[in-house]
Formats: sequence, structure tokens, C-alpha cells
Amino acid sequence: MTDHAHHSIARRLKRAHGHLETIIEMIEQDRPCAQIAQQLQAVEGAIENAKKMLVHDHLSHNLERSFPAAGPKGRAALKEFKLMAKYL
Repeated sequence: MTDHAHHSIARRLKRAHGHLETIIEMIEQDRPCAQIAQQLQAVEGAIENAKKMLVHDHLSHNLERSFPAAGPKGRAALKEFKLMAKYL
């Protein structure tokens, strides 16, 4: 995994952690359920995006390392795979 991707994933997870702390406070303060659900949705999105980034970066890095001299067709196939992996 690249250092940049690692840092970006950690940043996303720290943001989700902060949201979770806020949600716990909201629950303890008896805030409306709709507001709490909205914040939970934001946390789910942040974690999902971090997971996608982790998987995408891992696959990309390992495939590029496995096929360093794949030629134009191989690079095109890898580019298409990366594009499709965004939908995982």
C-alpha cells in the first residue's frame, strides 16, 4: 500500500471515529432519531469509502507489481480493471 493511500485511509477513519463520538453524545442527549440516523449514515459512508480505497489500492498495487512489463494491452486491461474495481 502506498504511503499516500495509507494516510488518506487513516484520515477517513479518524473522521468516522469523530462522527461516532458525536453520535454517542447525541444519543446521550436524547437528540431526535432522524438526526442520529443521518449521522450514522455519514459514518457508514466514510467507512465504506475507506474500505473501497483500501481494496482498490491493494489490487492496483499488486497487479502493477505482478505485471510490470505487460505492454500496451496489459496496461489497457489494468486500467479497465481499476475502473471496474471502483464499483466493488
